[in-house]
Amino acid sequence: MKGLRTVRKAKGMKQREVSRATGIKPSAYSHYENGVREPSLATLVKLSDFFGVSIHYLVTGEEFQAPEE
Repeated sequence: MKGLRTVRKAKGMKQREVSRATGIKPSAYSHYENGVREPSLATLVKLSDFFGVSIHYLVTGEEFQAPEE
């Protein structure tokens, strides 16, 4: 979840603010950012929609680039 902390900080938000806005428990959100737990696909979709970034970015911290043909 390399991009999760990056995008949260870029939006100027605290973990608790994100957890309130998304309905994710604060402890669970903290665990996602720190790599202690992995979120479900449904949670990844929720976070992706909330932050306006791809799931790929949340997981890797990099935007997806299709391979050149």
